[in-house]
Amino acid sequence: MANRLTQIATRTGDDGTTGLGDNTRVHKHHLRVQAMGDVDELNSHLGLLLCETLPGDVRELLIDVQHQLFNLGGELSIPGFELLKEEAVLQLDQALATHNAALPRLQEFILPAGTRAAAQAHVCRTVARRAERAVVALGAQEAVREAPRHYLNRLSDLMFVLARVLNRMDGGDDVYWKSARLAQAE
Repeated sequence: MANRLTQIATRTGDDGTTGLGDNTRVHKHHLRVQAMGDVDELNSHLGLLLCETLPGDVRELLIDVQHQLFNLGGELSIPGFELLKEEAVLQLDQALATHNAALPRLQEFILPAGTRAAAQAHVCRTVARRAERAVVALGAQEAVREAPRHYLNRLSDLMFVLARVLNRMDGGDDVYWKSARLAQAE
């Protein structure tokens, strides 16, 4: 990955292909390119979330996640290469345990709503799930290490938990689903 882009508009993709990190060319609809694109989109949504007011520890965690997602994208761009380390998955496990422990137990489903920061965290959660599905689809066709799949799975869980944390930041709460079935039971 020593090659750096010096020219952005190369026109080499005009034929519907793109270059991978190992200098092979694949169609832009290739599962590997789709997975890379979903990870890139997730990273962009995290960048948008970082524009919000966040607790310092959450901000630091999300900045590190952005770097790890860049590693993941790099790994996806070079078949057989390893950039995302298992320690990154463990970091998410630790963050999940820490933040979830401070939250009340869920009694009902919640909506992806509340504060703007929490809503953006929910967007990150859903894009992480899509990226995970893309990595799983790629893994069904080509060899893909487990760490990328595990990382995206944990990250989507973490984003759900962080959305709940962010909704409580200024004394707020989750936005609960008003289930017609539950309303009848009451």
